[in-house]
Amino acid sequence: MTDPLGQSQVIPYLQGLSLKGHEIFLISCEKKPADSKEHQEINLILKGYNIKWFPLKYTSRPAILSTIFDLVKIKHLAVKVIKEHAVEIIHCRSYIAALAGISMKKKYGVKFIFDMRGFYADERIDGEIWNLNNPIYKSVYNYFKKKEKEFLINADYTISLTEQAKKIILNWNLTSKPLQIEVIPCCADLEVFDKNKVNEETQTCWKAKLNIGESDFILSYLGSLGTWYMPNEMLDFFKVLLKKHDNAKFLFITPDKPADIFEMAIRKGIPSKHIIVLKATRNEVPTLLALSQVSIFFIKPVFSKKASSPTKMGEIMGMGIPVICNSNVGDVDAIVESSKGGNTVNTFEESSYEKSVDAIPELLQIDPNEIRIGAEKFYSLKLGVEKYDAVYRSLIKG
Repeated sequence: MTDPLGQSQVIPYLQGLSLKGHEIFLISCEKKPADSKEHQEINLILKGYNIKWFPLKYTSRPAILSTIFDLVKIKHLAVKVIKEHAVEIIHCRSYIAALAGISMKKKYGVKFIFDMRGFYADERIDGEIWNLNNPIYKSVYNYFKKKEKEFLINADYTISLTEQAKKIILNWNLTSKPLQIEVIPCCADLEVFDKNKVNEETQTCWKAKLNIGESDFILSYLGSLGTWYMPNEMLDFFKVLLKKHDNAKFLFITPDKPADIFEMAIRKGIPSKHIIVLKATRNEVPTLLALSQVSIFFIKPVFSKKASSPTKMGEIMGMGIPVICNSNVGDVDAIVESSKGGNTVNTFEESSYEKSVDAIPELLQIDPNEIRIGAEKFYSLKLGVEKYDAVYRSLIKG
């Protein structure tokens, strides 16, 4: 919960569900020490919503064995919480937690929600984290693919991030009985990501600090570059953009090392004066996003990404900013087309980039309020909380 992902994709949902009357007991593994500032801040936030938090220390080494060790700790704690508080539902975020959840369902009869978040084992292969040529990783991969089916068959409800993943799962025909699957994407807090709430004076200060002129065209990228995002291809796109807009600057709002991004840009022949890289707090992100006319993200279009819902997409659209992204990732194509909130690149080639760049004037004519309406339709945190609430209530008798 002390990581940015926990603060954007777990805690806001739990706050909303607590307000709807659910009593929540939260078990998480934390990288930050118990006496850290982040730990204390999260504890205060959760206490304010009467969410009982049971943080465990995250173990990172050695690989595989550390995960098993953490899983044992989670199971022991889950048993204690279930017995002491008469828990009715165990809601498991991703596969490691689900290993504990399905065990609790079998032993104590609690309802089991498999919130899968993606095809975990396939992500490890597609992201080149596990190598199937290694017999250990091949065995681990096969184990999780077997468990994946067990989770899906035994879950009282499965949560998928995308309609694409739901279709794939249903085509597997795992069981004769209908699977209960609800689609809830990575939602955005549209109370936070709202261009109307950006302070103009603060924005002016940022422009001066970042040397952004009034006539500059700003293309933004939000978030870590990590395993799945494609910085080289995004820089190739920017290079094409720069040919037509020589006043363009590429703003990276990211915790990644600036030196690495500048080095990539230099290799592409992009002058450093056109690249801006900075790390931002969650509260600073909306103001920085608002500096851009268009935002971009390219994600590796591999099988496992059919189940991916980029958190940044809802946040960008919530700001009324058009997105440029690639096709064949989750429901991105369908959402872009339905919301008219941007355009997609079908191939990572210069001709595709040129076509997308040529369409930018048309994107800039889109009413930002219309783009925001698309965010509210697909990525509203309020709607996500209501869907989770409906799933919870369908599983609770009386």
